[in-house]
Amino acid sequence: MDFIPKKYTCDGEDISPPLILKNLSKNAKAVAIIMEDPDAPLGTFTHWIIWNLEPAKIIPENIPREEIVFNNTYQGINDFNEIGYRGPCPPKGDIPHRYVFKVYVLNKTLDVKPPISKDLLLENINKYLIQYGELIGLYKR
Repeated sequence: MDFIPKKYTCDGEDISPPLILKNLSKNAKAVAIIMEDPDAPLGTFTHWIIWNLEPAKIIPENIPREEIVFNNTYQGINDFNEIGYRGPCPPKGDIPHRYVFKVYVLNKTLDVKPPISKDLLLENINKYLIQYGELIGLYKR
């Protein structure tokens, strides 16, 4: 696990990082990402919910904080009660938090539009899931 560069945190530009996806299935039609901090003081904290991304090798950085991006790609409301990505912003301390980017590869684009809950999104994801992966980054302040 590596540390997340400051640029992608509340101490920097607070923009979404680029993500490299490897070994995507030839049957991939869409990608969904949920980024969470399982070490948050009050329990797992969701930083980003995005779905219907094109199954590309690179998810670009700085995806706008808008409900609809790239035509049919949607972003949900995170636990900051905002749309789009919000980067790591843990309380100050010596122990880094883990930030888990959960990547879901689907064989169909989802027919759900925001606003929806993370749980409802996961129910829909599970119907069409063909690949899953995680990337864990660390950050402390």
